[in-house]
Amino acid sequence: MPARPSRLRQPERLDDLLLYRLGRLTATAGTMVIRLCEGRHGITRREWRVIAALWEAEALLSSELAERIQLDRARTSRAITSMVAKQLLQRTAGAADRRQARLSLTEAGRSLYRKLMPEVQAINRDILAVLSADQVRTLDEALARMQLRAAQLAAEAELPKADRRRGGRSRALLG
Repeated sequence: MPARPSRLRQPERLDDLLLYRLGRLTATAGTMVIRLCEGRHGITRREWRVIAALWEAEALLSSELAERIQLDRARTSRAITSMVAKQLLQRTAGAADRRQARLSLTEAGRSLYRKLMPEVQAINRDILAVLSADQVRTLDEALARMQLRAAQLAAEAELPKADRRRGGRSRALLG
C-alpha cells in the first residue's frame, strides 16, 4: 500500500495548511514575547522588532527599516514616533536632504535590547528544545528554502491588492 502524502502537501482541512499552522505557532509563542515586551519593558512587539533591526544595522532610513522588518511605512512611522517619545531611538537628519533622517538607537534603546534579547532567546530555545540538533538544522534549512520560494512566488503573483478598509472584499463584489 503506497504511503499517504503528507497532510502539508495535500491539505484537506484548515489544520493541514502550512501558513495556518505557522500562524498558530507564532500567535501562541508570540504571546510570551508580547507579555515580556509590554508587561515587563513597556514596548510593543512591533517596537521590539524596530529595536532589534536597528541594533543589527546601527542606523537606517525609515524606508529601509520598514523593508527590513516587513512592515508597511505607516505602521513603521507610528512605531518610530512612539519610540522617539520614549527616548529609545533618535532621528538624525541627512546633510543633503533633511527628509532623509537616519534612525538609530539611543543608549536607552541599546540598554533595552541588551535586557530583552536574552529573554526572547530563552523563549526561542525553549520552543526548539523538543527537537534534536539535526531536526533544528533541518528546520532552519527548510525555513530558508521556503522563505526564498515564498519571495519568488510573491514576485511572480498576479493578485489584486488587499483592500482592508472594505474587509478585503473586491469593489466589484460590493456593487
